[in-house]
Amino acid sequence: MTYAIVYDSRTGNTEELARAVAGALPAQGCLAFGRVDEVDAASMAQADRVYAGFWTNRGDCTDEMGELLAGLAGKEVFLFGTCGFGADETYFAGVAARAAAHLPESAQIVGTFMCQGRMPSSVRRRYEHTAAQNPAQAARMAQLIANFDEAAAHPNDDDLVRLRAKVQAALSA
Repeated sequence: MTYAIVYDSRTGNTEELARAVAGALPAQGCLAFGRVDEVDAASMAQADRVYAGFWTNRGDCTDEMGELLAGLAGKEVFLFGTCGFGADETYFAGVAARAAAHLPESAQIVGTFMCQGRMPSSVRRRYEHTAAQNPAQAARMAQLIANFDEAAAHPNDDDLVRLRAKVQAALSA
């Protein structure tokens, strides 16, 4: 099997996942590894399977990843990514489903994996500022700050172990 690993990463979280995917796969067969704007289209076209990673943008993959996914007709696809929000499998499944909607009907999803990811510290400062400036929003901002603090520990070793296991399961299927 030939494959390509392509990812879109803003803060390094999804790149970390992409490196874990690469570590779980045999080196032979890898036609491409890199960012969505760096991977050679010819290598992608030759790959039997594409491992596509993204950070969550408005509950979906990024526009650049959506465009790449739309061009994967006839490919096996494994989707993976990070979300700053939601440590909940239902939320993760919704994000993966929205990303999968970019794929052509002839593409086959062979696996998915989502986990929380660290957010820039500017996000926490924005929540703190909003809470201070708008007391009516303080309770909601406290929830968002708690989520931010939880996400700061991800992706962690457990996330990477679970991702590698899912990649291995997709290889065996």
